[in-house]
Amino acid sequence: MGYLKLGGPDSVNKCESIEVRQEWRDLTVEQRLDYIRAVKCLQSTPSNNPTPREAVKTRYDQFQAAHFDLAMVVHRVGQFLPWHRHFVTLYSKALKEECGYKGPPTYWDWTRDADAPGLLADAPVFDDVIGFGGNGVPGTSEPPPPSPGSSLPALPGFPAGPKAPEGCVQTGPFKDHLVNFGPGATISAPRCLIRGIYEDVRDNMNRTSIAVLLSQTNFEDFRNFVEIQGPPLPLGAGVHWAGHAVVGGMMMDGYAAPGDPLFYLHHGNLDRIWWKWQMADPKNRLYAISGPADWPATGRNVTLDLELPYATVGEPIAVREVMDTQAYPGCFTYPE
Repeated sequence: MGYLKLGGPDSVNKCESIEVRQEWRDLTVEQRLDYIRAVKCLQSTPSNNPTPREAVKTRYDQFQAAHFDLAMVVHRVGQFLPWHRHFVTLYSKALKEECGYKGPPTYWDWTRDADAPGLLADAPVFDDVIGFGGNGVPGTSEPPPPSPGSSLPALPGFPAGPKAPEGCVQTGPFKDHLVNFGPGATISAPRCLIRGIYEDVRDNMNRTSIAVLLSQTNFEDFRNFVEIQGPPLPLGAGVHWAGHAVVGGMMMDGYAAPGDPLFYLHHGNLDRIWWKWQMADPKNRLYAISGPADWPATGRNVTLDLELPYATVGEPIAVREVMDTQAYPGCFTYPE
């Protein structure tokens, strides 16, 4: 059944259908296994980058490289949420069109685990068979060799602080996966996938914290609570950071974090929370956008007409075209 939806002022976009994204544990076992298979397929599919570089060997690497190259453009700015929304959509599209994934795009609702008894490390996403593998084993990883030009400024929203011991992931479907890209952008330094699950952030990602986030009445306050501050988080950290910190390891490299497949499930959940905030007052929030367009701020502010770049994984697209998930090219919604 076709679906006609306004894609912002003065534009009409058509979706053939609207896909309902699903939380990881709500997928069938067959869908979870198929998703994992598709991710591994993308990790073994050669890059189609027209200007190849040594560190980018696969299609999966291309997505990681795009985030790396654009990190300073899409963090601590008004376009943070729109950019990551479409980035996850492009990745989901690649899993389907290039690797034959049949199920719906998925996300990890970590509030369900933060509010549950037991360890966050026992969350279904860390299952060794129908998940992404478990924690890293401390002492099993070594830092990659230094890369020319890899001295990068600290990324806002990724404050230094306590973290769990980390090491190579040695269980699950990605225990043998080699991360080719990062921390620098110029050389290939294949190494294991590193994690260090940090249990102490559970109060920063439970339903109480998300309720505070959703209670914000304007986009400016909402985006700041996502990226920078949200009780009981300290200034400089938000629920975005907490979702990275709970996985640890590769996810704590703000530039190269997409090296861990859980990056996309975390950002899928952030997008769901933003969607939920939008849907609470769609008349006033569906196209609400604000904040600086540059970091450090130059005085230029984000608008609906600002173009979002995606390097070699997608064409530039205006902010307005990703604000409504049910308009093309998104064509998706969430189950609540």
